[in-house]
Amino acid sequence: MMLSIIIPAYNEEKTIGYVLKRVAEVSLPIHLNREIVVVDDGSVDQTGQIVQRFMSENPQVLVQYIRQSVNRGKGEALHTGIRNAGGQFIIIQDADLEYDPEEYGHLLQPLLSGRADVVYGSRFMGGRPHRVLYFWHTVGNRFLTLLSNMLTDLNLTDMETCFKVFRSEIIKGVELKEKRFGFEPEVTAKISRIPGIRIYEVGISYYGRTYQEGKKIGWRDGFRAIFCILKYNLFVMTPREKTVLNLQTPISKS
Repeated sequence: MMLSIIIPAYNEEKTIGYVLKRVAEVSLPIHLNREIVVVDDGSVDQTGQIVQRFMSENPQVLVQYIRQSVNRGKGEALHTGIRNAGGQFIIIQDADLEYDPEEYGHLLQPLLSGRADVVYGSRFMGGRPHRVLYFWHTVGNRFLTLLSNMLTDLNLTDMETCFKVFRSEIIKGVELKEKRFGFEPEVTAKISRIPGIRIYEVGISYYGRTYQEGKKIGWRDGFRAIFCILKYNLFVMTPREKTVLNLQTPISKS
Protein backbone atom coordinates (compact mmCIF):
# COMPACT_ATOMS: atom_id res chain seq x y z
CA MET A 1 0.00 0.00 0.00
CA MET A 2 1.05 3.58 -0.57
CA LEU A 3 0.58 6.90 1.22
CA SER A 4 0.47 9.97 -1.04
CA ILE A 5 1.71 13.08 0.78
CA ILE A 6 0.45 16.22 -0.92
CA ILE A 7 2.47 19.37 -0.26
CA PRO A 8 1.00 22.61 -1.68
CA ALA A 9 3.75 25.23 -1.79
CA TYR A 10 3.81 28.92 -2.61
CA ASN A 11 7.05 30.86 -2.01
CA GLU A 12 8.30 28.43 0.63
CA GLU A 13 12.01 28.51 -0.18
CA LYS A 14 12.90 28.89 3.51
CA THR A 15 11.25 25.63 4.56
CA ILE A 16 10.52 23.38 1.56
CA GLY A 17 13.90 21.65 1.54
CA TYR A 18 13.67 20.78 5.23
CA VAL A 19 10.04 19.67 4.84
CA LEU A 20 10.97 17.29 2.02
CA LYS A 21 13.83 15.84 4.06
CA ARG A 22 11.56 15.28 7.07
CA VAL A 23 8.75 13.76 5.00
CA ALA A 24 11.18 11.46 3.16
CA GLU A 25 12.79 10.21 6.38
CA VAL A 26 9.76 9.77 8.64
CA SER A 27 9.00 6.19 9.65
CA LEU A 28 5.71 4.85 8.30
CA PRO A 29 3.70 1.85 9.48
CA ILE A 30 5.03 -1.43 8.12
CA HIS A 31 4.26 -2.32 4.49
CA LEU A 32 3.31 1.30 3.69
CA ASN A 33 5.31 3.05 0.97
CA ARG A 34 5.23 6.78 0.23
CA GLU A 35 5.07 9.18 -2.65
CA ILE A 36 5.47 12.93 -2.24
CA VAL A 37 3.37 15.14 -4.50
CA VAL A 38 4.62 18.74 -4.46
CA VAL A 39 2.31 21.24 -6.15
CA ASP A 40 4.18 24.50 -6.71
CA ASP A 41 1.46 27.13 -6.87
CA GLY A 42 3.27 29.60 -9.11
CA SER A 43 6.12 30.42 -6.72
CA VAL A 44 8.36 33.30 -7.74
CA ASP A 45 11.19 32.43 -5.35
CA GLN A 46 13.51 29.38 -5.29
CA THR A 47 10.86 26.86 -4.19
CA GLY A 48 10.85 24.98 -7.51
CA GLN A 49 14.63 24.83 -7.80
CA ILE A 50 14.94 23.48 -4.27
CA VAL A 51 12.39 20.74 -4.95
CA GLN A 52 14.10 19.74 -8.19
CA ARG A 53 17.49 19.68 -6.48
CA PHE A 54 16.07 17.43 -3.77
CA MET A 55 14.74 15.09 -6.45
CA SER A 56 18.08 14.86 -8.23
CA GLU A 57 19.95 14.26 -4.97
CA ASN A 58 17.46 11.68 -3.67
CA PRO A 59 16.43 9.50 -6.64
CA GLN A 60 15.32 6.74 -4.25
CA VAL A 61 12.46 8.95 -3.01
CA LEU A 62 9.34 8.92 -5.18
CA VAL A 63 8.51 12.60 -5.79
CA GLN A 64 6.09 14.20 -8.24
CA TYR A 65 6.76 17.88 -8.86
CA ILE A 66 3.87 19.74 -10.46
CA ARG A 67 4.19 23.43 -11.20
CA GLN A 68 1.19 25.69 -11.79
CA SER A 69 2.20 28.55 -14.04
CA VAL A 70 0.40 31.17 -11.95
CA ASN A 71 -0.68 31.38 -8.33
CA ARG A 72 -4.19 29.88 -8.18
CA GLY A 73 -4.59 29.37 -4.44
CA LYS A 74 -4.02 26.58 -1.95
CA GLY A 75 -7.33 24.89 -2.70
CA GLU A 76 -6.56 24.63 -6.40
CA ALA A 77 -3.11 23.24 -5.57
CA LEU A 78 -4.76 20.58 -3.42
CA HIS A 79 -7.20 19.68 -6.21
CA THR A 80 -4.22 19.16 -8.52
CA GLY A 81 -2.38 17.06 -5.96
CA ILE A 82 -5.41 14.87 -5.24
CA ARG A 83 -5.97 14.21 -8.95
CA ASN A 84 -2.36 13.11 -9.40
CA ALA A 85 -1.96 11.09 -6.19
CA GLY A 86 -1.50 7.37 -6.71
CA GLY A 87 -1.68 6.05 -3.14
CA GLN A 88 -4.47 4.24 -1.30
CA PHE A 89 -4.28 6.97 1.36
CA ILE A 90 -3.83 10.72 0.91
CA ILE A 91 -2.49 13.10 3.55
CA ILE A 92 -2.09 16.86 3.30
CA GLN A 93 1.18 18.31 4.56
CA ASP A 94 1.74 22.06 4.61
CA ALA A 95 5.12 23.21 3.34
CA ASP A 96 5.85 25.27 6.46
CA LEU A 97 6.08 22.41 9.03
CA GLU A 98 3.34 23.81 11.26
CA TYR A 99 2.28 20.15 11.31
CA ASP A 100 4.77 17.41 12.24
CA PRO A 101 5.33 14.53 9.76
CA GLU A 102 6.36 12.31 12.69
CA GLU A 103 2.65 12.04 13.51
CA TYR A 104 1.67 10.33 10.24
CA GLY A 105 1.49 6.93 11.97
CA HIS A 106 -0.74 8.40 14.67
CA LEU A 107 -3.11 9.81 12.04
CA LEU A 108 -3.10 6.67 9.89
CA GLN A 109 -3.87 4.22 12.68
CA PRO A 110 -7.71 4.46 12.48
CA LEU A 111 -7.50 4.04 8.69
CA LEU A 112 -5.09 1.12 8.71
CA SER A 113 -7.14 -0.67 11.36
CA GLY A 114 -10.19 -0.41 9.08
CA ARG A 115 -12.19 1.82 11.44
CA ALA A 116 -12.07 5.14 9.53
CA ASP A 117 -12.42 6.59 6.05
CA VAL A 118 -11.23 10.09 6.99
CA VAL A 119 -9.09 11.30 9.91
CA TYR A 120 -8.80 14.91 11.08
CA GLY A 121 -5.79 15.92 13.15
CA SER A 122 -7.13 18.19 15.90
CA ARG A 123 -5.04 20.97 17.41
CA PHE A 124 -7.56 21.30 20.24
CA MET A 125 -7.59 17.82 21.75
CA GLY A 126 -4.94 15.66 23.37
CA GLY A 127 -1.80 16.57 25.26
CA ARG A 128 0.65 17.23 22.45
CA PRO A 129 2.71 20.45 22.25
CA HIS A 130 1.22 23.62 20.76
CA ARG A 131 2.96 26.89 20.07
CA VAL A 132 1.18 29.78 21.82
CA LEU A 133 0.20 32.42 19.26
CA TYR A 134 -2.91 34.39 18.32
CA PHE A 135 -5.95 34.45 20.65
CA TRP A 136 -8.40 35.64 17.99
CA HIS A 137 -7.25 32.96 15.55
CA THR A 138 -8.19 30.34 18.13
CA VAL A 139 -11.55 32.00 18.76
CA GLY A 140 -12.15 32.18 15.00
CA ASN A 141 -11.23 28.53 14.44
CA ARG A 142 -13.53 27.39 17.23
CA PHE A 143 -16.39 29.52 15.89
CA LEU A 144 -15.98 28.16 12.35
CA THR A 145 -15.89 24.59 13.69
CA LEU A 146 -19.04 25.21 15.75
CA LEU A 147 -20.89 26.71 12.78
CA SER A 148 -19.79 23.84 10.53
CA ASN A 149 -20.83 21.25 13.14
CA MET A 150 -24.27 22.81 13.49
CA LEU A 151 -24.90 22.26 9.77
CA THR A 152 -23.09 18.93 9.23
CA ASP A 153 -24.21 17.37 12.54
CA LEU A 154 -20.62 16.33 13.22
CA ASN A 155 -18.85 16.85 16.55
CA LEU A 156 -15.42 17.88 15.28
CA THR A 157 -13.15 19.95 17.51
CA ASP A 158 -11.02 21.36 14.65
CA MET A 159 -12.70 21.57 11.25
CA GLU A 160 -10.08 24.06 10.02
CA THR A 161 -7.10 21.78 10.58
CA CYS A 162 -4.88 21.31 7.54
CA PHE A 163 -3.79 17.84 8.74
CA LYS A 164 -6.37 15.56 7.13
CA VAL A 165 -5.98 11.98 5.89
CA PHE A 166 -8.38 10.34 3.45
CA ARG A 167 -8.91 6.97 1.88
CA SER A 168 -8.06 7.85 -1.70
CA GLU A 169 -11.34 6.73 -3.26
CA ILE A 170 -13.25 8.94 -0.82
CA ILE A 171 -11.52 12.24 -1.57
CA LYS A 172 -11.15 11.52 -5.28
CA GLY A 173 -14.91 11.00 -5.46
CA VAL A 174 -15.66 14.45 -4.03
CA GLU A 175 -16.19 17.28 -6.52
CA LEU A 176 -14.19 20.20 -5.05
CA LYS A 177 -14.49 23.82 -6.15
CA GLU A 178 -12.78 26.17 -3.67
CA LYS A 179 -9.47 27.60 -4.87
CA ARG A 180 -8.14 29.19 -1.67
CA PHE A 181 -8.64 28.46 2.02
CA GLY A 182 -12.29 27.49 1.54
CA PHE A 183 -11.09 23.92 0.98
CA GLU A 184 -11.52 22.95 4.66
CA PRO A 185 -15.23 23.86 5.13
CA GLU A 186 -16.09 22.66 1.62
CA VAL A 187 -14.53 19.22 1.99
CA THR A 188 -16.03 18.83 5.47
CA ALA A 189 -19.53 19.68 4.22
CA LYS A 190 -19.26 17.31 1.28
CA ILE A 191 -17.78 14.28 3.03
CA SER A 192 -20.33 14.64 5.85
CA ARG A 193 -23.07 13.82 3.31
CA ILE A 194 -21.51 10.56 2.10
CA PRO A 195 -23.70 7.70 3.36
CA GLY A 196 -21.86 5.54 5.89
CA ILE A 197 -18.78 7.80 6.10
CA ARG A 198 -16.60 7.14 9.15
CA ILE A 199 -14.76 10.25 10.37
CA TYR A 200 -12.27 10.16 13.23
CA GLU A 201 -10.23 12.82 15.04
CA VAL A 202 -6.87 12.41 16.74
CA GLY A 203 -4.97 14.99 18.76
CA ILE A 204 -1.87 16.49 17.10
CA SER A 205 0.86 18.95 17.96
CA TYR A 206 0.96 22.34 16.27
CA TYR A 207 3.97 24.54 15.53
CA GLY A 208 2.27 27.64 14.16
CA ARG A 209 4.00 30.45 12.31
CA THR A 210 3.70 34.18 12.84
CA TYR A 211 2.96 36.51 9.94
CA GLN A 212 6.60 37.64 10.07
CA GLU A 213 7.60 33.99 9.57
CA GLY A 214 5.37 33.62 6.51
CA LYS A 215 1.84 32.80 7.68
CA LYS A 216 -0.54 33.61 4.79
CA ILE A 217 -4.11 33.15 6.05
CA GLY A 218 -5.89 36.38 7.09
CA TRP A 219 -9.22 37.79 8.24
CA ARG A 220 -10.64 37.80 4.70
CA ASP A 221 -10.15 34.03 4.61
CA GLY A 222 -12.18 33.75 7.81
CA PHE A 223 -15.13 35.50 6.19
CA ARG A 224 -14.73 33.29 3.13
CA ALA A 225 -14.83 30.24 5.39
CA ILE A 226 -18.16 31.40 6.86
CA PHE A 227 -19.51 31.89 3.34
CA CYS A 228 -18.32 28.40 2.33
CA ILE A 229 -19.85 26.74 5.40
CA LEU A 230 -23.23 28.25 4.54
CA LYS A 231 -22.88 27.74 0.80
CA TYR A 232 -21.86 24.08 0.77
CA ASN A 233 -24.15 23.00 3.61
CA LEU A 234 -27.31 24.88 2.71
CA PHE A 235 -27.32 25.82 -0.95
CA VAL A 236 -24.94 23.83 -3.16
CA MET A 237 -25.19 20.15 -3.99
CA THR A 238 -23.63 18.72 -7.14
CA PRO A 239 -25.55 16.29 -9.38
CA ARG A 240 -23.16 13.54 -8.27
CA GLU A 241 -23.97 14.19 -4.60
CA LYS A 242 -27.70 14.21 -5.30
CA THR A 243 -27.40 10.84 -7.02
CA VAL A 244 -25.41 9.34 -4.12
CA LEU A 245 -27.85 10.66 -1.52
CA ASN A 246 -30.86 9.46 -3.47
CA LEU A 247 -29.38 5.99 -3.73
CA GLN A 248 -28.40 6.04 -0.02
CA THR A 249 -25.82 3.30 -0.60
CA PRO A 250 -23.17 3.20 2.13
CA ILE A 251 -19.56 3.40 0.96
CA SER A 252 -17.63 0.17 0.62
CA LYS A 253 -15.33 -0.71 3.52
CA SER A 254 -13.21 -3.14 1.49
